[in-house]
Amino acid sequence: MSFETFIARRFLKIRHQRKLVPLITILAVLGVAVGVMVLIVVIAVMTGFQSELKRRILGIESHVMVMRYNDWIGDHRQVIEKIDRVQGVISSAPYVYAQGMLRSSAQISAIVLKGIDPDLSMIQVGTRGDRGLKQLVSEDDSKQTEAGIVLGEVLAEKLQVGVGDTLLLTVVSSHQNNPRLLPGMHRLKVAGLFETGMHQYDGSMGFMNIHRLQQIMGVRDTVTGIEVRILDEDRAEAVAGEITAALGMHYWATQWKQMHRNLFSMLGLQKLMMYVILTLIILVAAFNIASALIMMVKEKVRDIAILKVMGASNRSIQAIFLNKGLVIGLTGISMGCASGLILCWILSRYSFIDLPGDVYFLTTLPVRITLIDMALIILGTLLICVFASLYPAVKAARIMPVDGVRYG
Repeated sequence: MSFETFIARRFLKIRHQRKLVPLITILAVLGVAVGVMVLIVVIAVMTGFQSELKRRILGIESHVMVMRYNDWIGDHRQVIEKIDRVQGVISSAPYVYAQGMLRSSAQISAIVLKGIDPDLSMIQVGTRGDRGLKQLVSEDDSKQTEAGIVLGEVLAEKLQVGVGDTLLLTVVSSHQNNPRLLPGMHRLKVAGLFETGMHQYDGSMGFMNIHRLQQIMGVRDTVTGIEVRILDEDRAEAVAGEITAALGMHYWATQWKQMHRNLFSMLGLQKLMMYVILTLIILVAAFNIASALIMMVKEKVRDIAILKVMGASNRSIQAIFLNKGLVIGLTGISMGCASGLILCWILSRYSFIDLPGDVYFLTTLPVRITLIDMALIILGTLLICVFASLYPAVKAARIMPVDGVRYG
């Protein structure tokens, strides 16, 4: 243990101080602890919200979507062959989008229909029962009178239907090359229910076999676009550019970050603002650290003068009070980290906070702690505590031996 650290610990002992100094020191420690705890919990929730939202979006949507300018894609098999040759692409699958109105015996609701190829699609969505989404869609036999549809659970609840019930579909969007297509009534059978945990999808979307949806819309073998899965989702923008270059001027590719840019930009900005706002709690605690050290300097004038007479340099005196500020900061950080991590564990273990899905997209409060966030919080708090200790340390170093006689 260094000389400066030993003296700093001696100065921090309560029995060597007046009553007011320990109180301010305790308040400073608690202020740092509360600030760190709140920062950890809030940032963990914000990070968890971003991660969970991203995971669920990419479970139901692709990394890259390829479409043709002002038209549907007729030669999609040849297009898929070209896409699959692009480096980083895992798989490609055609899809068909349609909008319509669903009518049950009790209710009517708008719906967004997505036709998928069960043999090629890589959609990852949880379904009720043992069979997955692709299995439910693949079981739809084109010879059956009623086409099968897999509904979102929220939408099914709104329509008051379950598996095996019959619905009537009116398609209100038609193929661009067949503008004379008139809306018609089509009987659908509920083959299953899916749940993403996101109200945006569960309350307005349904999946069908791509061939059955093409029949209903009268578009034969054409598709709305092609969805692409890639190895590294963070390279989606670069891969989208390579796909566009490979397909030529008639096609364009967009990626998941672009499609949800506003949402994730808003979440990123909110996270940054929470960092800034909650750091103010730690700044208030830093003022308490500075106040405690300044009062300690005034109280220890005689001791500092004696140390200087014994040969202590100005740098050693500064180091003593910087160590004291660092000890206060580290104590508060340790307490804040421990309580913050415990609270995060409780939030992740027991989902007792329910969120309205139509407002926050998710129905539960997700929590995710990253090493980067923890490092930023700890290092940032340490820097604030050190800066708060600078002025008292400099003030202590300026005390002369004669001051010990004058004020002692």
